[in-house]
Amino acid sequence: MFALPRIVFFGTPVFAVASLDRLVDAGYPVVAVVTAPDKPSGRGLKKNASPVKQSALSHGIPVLQPTNLKDAEFLQQLKGFRPDIQIVIAFRMLPQAVWSLPPLGTFNLHASLLPQYRGAAPINHAIMNGESMTGVTTFYINERIDTGSILLAERVTIAPDETAGELHDRLMTAGAILALRTVAGVVDGTITETPQEVLVTDPASLHAAPKIFREDCRINWKREAKSVHDFIRGLSPVPGAFTDLRKKDGTSYNLKILRAFPEHSDDAGTPGEFITDGKSSLKVKVADGFIHLAGVQLSGRKPMSCGDFLRGFGWIFSETHGI
Repeated sequence: MFALPRIVFFGTPVFAVASLDRLVDAGYPVVAVVTAPDKPSGRGLKKNASPVKQSALSHGIPVLQPTNLKDAEFLQQLKGFRPDIQIVIAFRMLPQAVWSLPPLGTFNLHASLLPQYRGAAPINHAIMNGESMTGVTTFYINERIDTGSILLAERVTIAPDETAGELHDRLMTAGAILALRTVAGVVDGTITETPQEVLVTDPASLHAAPKIFREDCRINWKREAKSVHDFIRGLSPVPGAFTDLRKKDGTSYNLKILRAFPEHSDDAGTPGEFITDGKSSLKVKVADGFIHLAGVQLSGRKPMSCGDFLRGFGWIFSETHGI
């Protein structure tokens, strides 16, 4: 009956595109895509389609862009596509009237090894916490966020200097493969569901992955080198860990740190103190050593190497006194 299930795909950002493309390439009938409404951006505030919408249109797939997922007209449109299964990747929370619709259920792809790192920013938080292992998980959606029964999971190692952006791209590919395997397994009935509750022996051991706001990205130079390094790479390239360079007259420059490397040292100094040769080397004192800056972005400027930054803006350090 479901040899080739009718699929409705929910997603918005580029992370979801790899899965949509792989489903289409595998011959699955994706009968509709649900994505966010077009958003104005740029100087002219021109409305831009989401990456998922662009992909869907390139495949000739009908696109729905509801502002309210409980809207009666949207629900009627969704039912009209007669989905056998629904797939959700990087989309907002669905009401029960939506996720309970298809006979084979609605599953989500999450960028962590659930039940760890439930929430909106699992990739960032895993790196910020210094994890060496993460992964991707598919699970059935229910009434609570990221808590439904697990279908499949794939482990992925995190390299010591890997940034969130780099890990994002690897998990995007791994997730697309897992989504395809999940559809096949659900259709042929070979997947055994695992309730997340049986995997939680100690609730206190669970790490959350809440949405990250700007002030959450401010660097605390009083922490140890590894912790600061993990914090920086976990927020790179976006939203970007930052610090303020304050001028003696009270004004300040906002500096994002996009790539850095730790150095353990017993050298004395005040955490937050910038040390530079004015040419190619720029490091910041932390609790147990230094953080060497390799890639930075000054407010209003493009990302650049530390050397380029010092050649163009090294004068800043003669007018500032650290953070």
